Amino acid sequence: MDALEAIMTTRAIRRFTGEPVSDDDLWTCLRAAQQAPSGGNVQPTRYLVVTDQDVRSKLGELYLSAFGRYAAAMPGRPTDAVSRRTGRSALHLARTLASVPVIVFFLMPRTPSLVEGIDIGPVAASVYPAVQNFCLAARALGLGTTLTTVIRIHQAETLELLGVPDGWEIAAMVPLGHPAEKFSVAVRRDVADLTSFNRWS
Repeated sequence: MDALEAIMTTRAIRRFTGEPVSDDDLWTCLRAAQQAPSGGNVQPTRYLVVTDQDVRSKLGELYLSAFGRYAAAMPGRPTDAVSRRTGRSALHLARTLASVPVIVFFLMPRTPSLVEGIDIGPVAASVYPAVQNFCLAARALGLGTTLTTVIRIHQAETLELLGVPDGWEIAAMVPLGHPAEKFSVAVRRDVADLTSFNRWS
């Protein structure tokens, strides 16, 4: 697939079929993720892949609880059609996460963004390129993904469930599976309205 086509049509997929993901496809996505750049080439990302049904079921319970707390904290209900559709899609994922064949956690070390008092930016900046590479590789293979962080509401319980040692946190959780909806160019704000040259305007 052409790289630009993959970029333009990689959208949040939250509805999946029950078809399993092949090991070859999973490893292709993980290798693509690992090729992402990172600050100082420190490569801080760790990948935790969940395929076990019992673990996915427990994650599904945690995720649905986290989503419920998140939804309750959001001010008001969306009024435009796109936001309402996104909300329904997100709720569907919260209710069905346990049935998604593969759930990938992108973990990052808990490290300060200051080096001897100098702000060098958050470590997440060296993790999210890996997430995007993973999602783009999945799109090229015809697989769906979505980047979600809502599970962080129950981060301590999730890390304990997954046996993650102290010193790590969740940067993202990415469900991976065969899509039960179509890929398309997502509705976005016009980049021309968001871009300045040389000085803020």
